[in-house]
Amino acid sequence: MSIKPDSDITGLLKSDLNKGFRLIVERYSQKLYWHIRRLVILHDDADDALQNTFISAWKNINNFRNESSLYTWLYAIATNEALAVINKRNKNKTVSIDDLGTWFDNSQEGSTWFDGDAAQIKLQNAILQLPEKQKVVFNLKYYEEMSYEDMSKVLNTSVGALKASYHHAVKKIEDYLRNS
Repeated sequence: MSIKPDSDITGLLKSDLNKGFRLIVERYSQKLYWHIRRLVILHDDADDALQNTFISAWKNINNFRNESSLYTWLYAIATNEALAVINKRNKNKTVSIDDLGTWFDNSQEGSTWFDGDAAQIKLQNAILQLPEKQKVVFNLKYYEEMSYEDMSKVLNTSVGALKASYHHAVKKIEDYLRNS
């Protein structure tokens, strides 16, 4: 199957909703999974949030008006679903964010999550220490290479605020890496 641009997919959604949505899932599942996973860390939580992302997208696809790109619309939904998982985890106190790095380092899931070196593990632990907003902004900029303009649409925040959040996140990560 040839890769269709998002404009072709949104056009297809109008004529054949099922086929168009299937293309959305095929195109964005992996990217959205890793975006969510970097935020929630745990595979099961990422799977749940991804499923909820596509359920929400399916329920609201008729409300999509092309005011933003399909890409930013889906990332906004995925980010909100990931944050909902984190908030639920914090309310239930199943695993605190402070304990998550230690748990992750010693878990089977942690050993399959990282196939890299100690520097990558230190970077991930540094990211875990960031406040949620800074973590989201850092992940979108660093891993997804998303522009500030697209991030602004995803997070409904000004470009200036996003640049400041990214700058503070980078400084905190540098400090963490220097001092650990």
